[in-house]
Amino acid sequence: MKVKQSEELFDLLEAKYHLYNRSDFVEHDPISIPHQFSTKEDIEISGFLAATIAWGQRITIIKNSNKILKMMDYAPYDFIINHTSSDLAKADGFVHRTFNATDLKFFFEALQNLYKNHGGLENAFLQKQGSENSISNFKKIFFSIQHESRTQKHIADPLKKSTAKRINMYLRWMVRRDKNSVDFGIWKNHHAKDLMIPLDVHTGNVGRGLGLLNRKQNDWQAVEELTAALREFDPLDPVKYDFALFGMGVNGDTENL
Repeated sequence: MKVKQSEELFDLLEAKYHLYNRSDFVEHDPISIPHQFSTKEDIEISGFLAATIAWGQRITIIKNSNKILKMMDYAPYDFIINHTSSDLAKADGFVHRTFNATDLKFFFEALQNLYKNHGGLENAFLQKQGSENSISNFKKIFFSIQHESRTQKHIADPLKKSTAKRINMYLRWMVRRDKNSVDFGIWKNHHAKDLMIPLDVHTGNVGRGLGLLNRKQNDWQAVEELTAALREFDPLDPVKYDFALFGMGVNGDTENL
């Protein structure tokens, strides 16, 4: 990439980042779910559950996430810590695409195990260095209690080449310190410079159109390539450009491609 092109691309990414990273973005995005809370544990638990089912139409994701909050009496941390086996019946009948009541009940139990025995969600992502190993190790911890094998598909594993889009999105929510109050930045032991792009169809297509991504397949290798390219523009906060790439893609704002 030539210097002039780099400067033009930097200006474009910055402009689109500021255009889409605004508080009114929250209302129509799954991040609106954790924005209903003010305490760290409530934010991270509700955010994790919302991110887990964040595929499909956003209006449906938000609707079903709110159903989960209702099951927890709008007190996520208290429910996770104190629920008993009889409380799990509240999940009966729940379904979001392939994520069903069996999966949700296990997620409640696995989160209880995380908070009682592993220091909570933030600490569970700190066990290994590097995003790839960190996410894979988190999955091992999460599924360290008895579970049905079908439920494992709902936590991605980068070591198996998955993009881990929803987990990377969740980590962006928790780690980035955002002056526009979209992302939370409540995980102080993690750093924005280490985050990886939440790669999906929109970010991948726009990234390729802008010459930031050459790999045709959306996999972990593409995540690494695109994130490395974005670090050239902001080494301390590369994933802020997720707003630009996703916003351009989902809104058809692609005249610059």
